[in-house]
Amino acid sequence: MVRVATIDIKVIKAVQGFWILRSLNCLVTLLMVLLINPHACFSVDFRNNRNPGSSDSIIKVALLQIRPIGADIEANLKKGDAYCRKARAMGADIVLFPEMWSVGYTDFYITGIDSLQNRGSLNFEVWKSKAIDSGSDFIQHFQHLAAELNMAIVINYLEKWDGLPRNSSSLIDSKGKILMTYAKVHTCDFTLMEANCTPGDDFYVCELPIREDKVKIGIMICYDRNPPESARILMLKGAELILTPNACLLDKKRINQFQTRALENAVGVAMTNYPKPLQNGHSCAFNSRGDQLLIAGEHEGIFMVPFNISKIREHRKKTIYGNAFRRPDKYHLLISTSVDSVFIRDNGLGEKFIREKR
Repeated sequence: MVRVATIDIKVIKAVQGFWILRSLNCLVTLLMVLLINPHACFSVDFRNNRNPGSSDSIIKVALLQIRPIGADIEANLKKGDAYCRKARAMGADIVLFPEMWSVGYTDFYITGIDSLQNRGSLNFEVWKSKAIDSGSDFIQHFQHLAAELNMAIVINYLEKWDGLPRNSSSLIDSKGKILMTYAKVHTCDFTLMEANCTPGDDFYVCELPIREDKVKIGIMICYDRNPPESARILMLKGAELILTPNACLLDKKRINQFQTRALENAVGVAMTNYPKPLQNGHSCAFNSRGDQLLIAGEHEGIFMVPFNISKIREHRKKTIYGNAFRRPDKYHLLISTSVDSVFIRDNGLGEKFIREKR
């Protein structure tokens, strides 16, 4: 009996030693990450996190809540590169930039227009000349970077287009291939800048390979999250995770609205905003049940969010939301182009907003 007790004590001490060493290792890893990014924020959904031995598919999305260097494309490229590398060192599978990162969502002015909105820092023609396409050095740089880091990148930019440029977002996979490019459908036509952008014409979902899994990703940009139809269409097209570049002040109501998009469509959602002083940060993420995974502060930083894709898929099989009990045969009015006079508005150019012409 004494010998058995002695063995038990040794075993207990060995187990205790193992967990102490493991805890110290985790602490050292955490300190290294904080040295790389002092403002790093870690958000863990313990209900959805992988258990030892679990086959759950968990992906980590890094929200790059960072300040641009004005409309300097080259400087924004370099800063974006540096933060992608930091995010990868923190374990990111996908990084999400803020809206129109290439030019830092910099506004312009048009000579001869008398408007309170006409007070940007760039001349309109200069701003327009900064539009780029998929063959540009900027986009190709992030394609090469994605392949180098073995990490997906959602890069957002002012896209060169026939006539007026587009407010666009490209999803680059970990091999450096552009899987899809989405242009903002609901342009902020109440502003001078986006009244001078060509709207997109559809919403897209694609499969993003991450390790042994393929995750269905949709993208909507900033104001797209306001009309519920944007996220609804992405859900109907099979999106499991919706990524949203943003560039506006996020108050409690707007964050709650974004949370509702997750709940009502049974999808994970993540949004990256600019920090102060350009906007007010509060980049955020919610799981498919509408549970909060993250609401960041106002400062610059990388905010990491783990999404348990397995749990999202399980939830979608049981939820009463999403497309479970909808009655689309009753929604004919939703596609009507008629507008009640109470909702008729002028656009950022001071002209009547006519959606059919957009």
